[in-house]
Amino acid sequence: MRTTLNLLIATALAASGMAIAQTYPAKPIRIVVVSTPGGSVDTLARTVGPRLAERWGQQVLVDNRPGAGGAIAAEIVAKSPADGYTLLMGTVSSLATNVSLRKSLPYDPVKDFAPISLVATQNLMLLVHPSVPARSVRELTALAKKQPGNLSFASAGNGTGGHLSGELYRMLAGIDLLHVPYKGVQPALIDVVSGQVSMTFASIISAMPQVKNNRLLPLAVTGSQRSPAAKELPTMMEAGVKGYESATWYGLLAPAGTPADIVTKLNAEVVAILKSPEMNDRLSKEGADPVGNSSAEFSKYIQSEIEKWRKVIRAAGIPAH
Repeated sequence: MRTTLNLLIATALAASGMAIAQTYPAKPIRIVVVSTPGGSVDTLARTVGPRLAERWGQQVLVDNRPGAGGAIAAEIVAKSPADGYTLLMGTVSSLATNVSLRKSLPYDPVKDFAPISLVATQNLMLLVHPSVPARSVRELTALAKKQPGNLSFASAGNGTGGHLSGELYRMLAGIDLLHVPYKGVQPALIDVVSGQVSMTFASIISAMPQVKNNRLLPLAVTGSQRSPAAKELPTMMEAGVKGYESATWYGLLAPAGTPADIVTKLNAEVVAILKSPEMNDRLSKEGADPVGNSSAEFSKYIQSEIEKWRKVIRAAGIPAH
């Protein structure tokens, strides 16, 4: 009797979930973004959002909630109703490095979200000032080993993507580099262009003007694959740094507990959008590579990124704040 009752309840719940998914979305959807308007993550949200709106006939609103390395936006979504109407466009900072860089977080990146899909990755570029006597990553590594501590790298600040990319290079290559933190990407680039700092890891979009003017020399990109925006450049792994992969990434998530059918529906739509030639061309111009994977794959990726950067942050002795 009890077995029959449990089966009936499970069947009713499954049918209820399917009905919700079939009618979803029945009202506007909000995508909460971890940055101010105009940045890469905001651009992605405003690129994917309108296409979801076109496919579903419902408004998709972008809500910018910057601050605390993405923690403000992430907390808002984590504590929102799990109904698929409030989503997070999160980043490597808000979902992976914050775990080790902050003493406490008002959310758990693994337990408090239902991952939908990894939306895109964005390579950084390793750039050196032309006065540095190295024209490849192998030559740069050899130079750093001959002159430990003499080469410096600039970043947009402690714990930023550029900083952690440099620390990963230092750790995997077994070299000693001096980190010089700045308050933002542009001040860091200015001092590398002037020759006050030896090198930097910067986004392809922000670095390209300096590369085209021959003010900085690009040696490699940091992702697992070459970038369409700089096809001639090898990856750091191809250039001899075994196991190196460091990319800025962006992903879409819902609050934990969101019905599986809604997550599946969202995933199917987002992946279809990201696989379109139009989206591929548009994101490539932004220096980003569209992904579009399964919810399970994105979940595993988040967990692997948390562990990878935890090791780097601990090895570098970067204090939590």
